[in-house]
Amino acid sequence: MIKLGYTFFAKLTAIALAYFSIAAQAAEKLYVYNWTEYVPSSLLEQFTKETGIEVIYSTFESNEEMYSKLKLSNSTGYDIVFPSSYYVNKMAKEGMLTAIDKTKLSNLKNITPELMGKPFDPDNTYSLPYVYELTGIGVNAKEIDPHTVSSWEDLWRDEYKGKLLLMNDAREVFHIALLLDGKSPNTEEAEIKQAYQRLQKLVPNVLVFNSDSPEMPYLQEEVAIGMQWSGSAHRAKSENPDLKFIFPKEGAIIWMDNYVIPKGAVNKEAAHKFIDFLLRPESAKEVIEKMGFSMPNEHVKPLLSAELANDELIFPPKAEINKGILQADVNQAIGIYEKYWNFLKTGK
Repeated sequence: MIKLGYTFFAKLTAIALAYFSIAAQAAEKLYVYNWTEYVPSSLLEQFTKETGIEVIYSTFESNEEMYSKLKLSNSTGYDIVFPSSYYVNKMAKEGMLTAIDKTKLSNLKNITPELMGKPFDPDNTYSLPYVYELTGIGVNAKEIDPHTVSSWEDLWRDEYKGKLLLMNDAREVFHIALLLDGKSPNTEEAEIKQAYQRLQKLVPNVLVFNSDSPEMPYLQEEVAIGMQWSGSAHRAKSENPDLKFIFPKEGAIIWMDNYVIPKGAVNKEAAHKFIDFLLRPESAKEVIEKMGFSMPNEHVKPLLSAELANDELIFPPKAEINKGILQADVNQAIGIYEKYWNFLKTGK
C-alpha cells in the first residue's frame, strides 16, 4: 500500500509539473516596443505559432517618447526596442542596454556587412540593424528635369522659391547645411550657428516641413523638389512615376532603426529568438513587400521579384551606403540645434 501510494503521488506530481510547464509556456510573453507599422502582423502571428510566445506589441511616435518611457521605468517593461542609431549610442552610454548574445543568432550571417560596425556601436555590442533608409532629394519630373539636380546645394536655387519640402526634423535639415559647409553633421560646436545662417537663405524656397508622410506633398503636386526618404519614394512611385529620387553627390543621410534589448528586459531569451526570426530572408521579404523598407539582409534578393530585387530605393548602391553619414548622439548640443531650429521655423 505504501509503495502504491508513493507511485500514485509521484505520477500526480509529474502530471502537475507537466501542466504548469505547459501553462507557463502558453503564458510566455515578449514585450515589443517599436515604431508604428514596422513589423507586419502576419510575422508576429507566425512567430507566436512557431514558438508559443505571445507578442505584446506597443508603439511609439518618436525616439524621444521611447527614451523617456524607458528612462522613467529604469529600462524595464519591454524585452526588445527599436531605437534609431543616435539613440542607441545615447542609451548605451547611459547603461540602459544589455549586450546582445550573438551566439544565439543563427541568422546573424544574413546582415549586410556595410551596415554593421557603425560608429554609434562599433562592435554591434548592443544593437543590430533592423531597417534603414537614405534621405536624398525628391524631384517631381513634371516640373524639374532630374538630370539637372545632383547636389544638396541645388535646393538653394532661386527658381525653386515656394516649391521645396524639408523634413520636419532639426538634425536632418542641419545635416545637409553642415555637410555643405564642410563640417561634421554630428558637430557639437559653433558650426551649428553657421549652418543656421546658410539655412536662413533656403527658407524662401520652403513651402512645407513634413516628416510624417513626406511623399504626399509630391503626390499632390504641392512641391516640386526637396528632401525625401528612399522608402517613401519607393512606396509613392507606383502612384506617381514622376517622383524621382536623387542620391546627392555629397552623400545621402542614412538613418537606421535597430534591435536593442533593454537592461531591465525580463525575457531576454525570447528577445533573441525574435531577432533571429526577423533576420531570416523570408521575414525580410515580407517586410519589404508589405512595408517597403530597405532591409539589411544579404540573402533576401532571390526571394523577391526582379523588379524589387533591382530597385535602388530598396537596395541602395553600396557606394551610396558607404558615402552616407549616420546621425550620432550630440549630447548637450541638441539644445543648440533645437534653438536654431526654432529660430529657423519662426523666421527669427
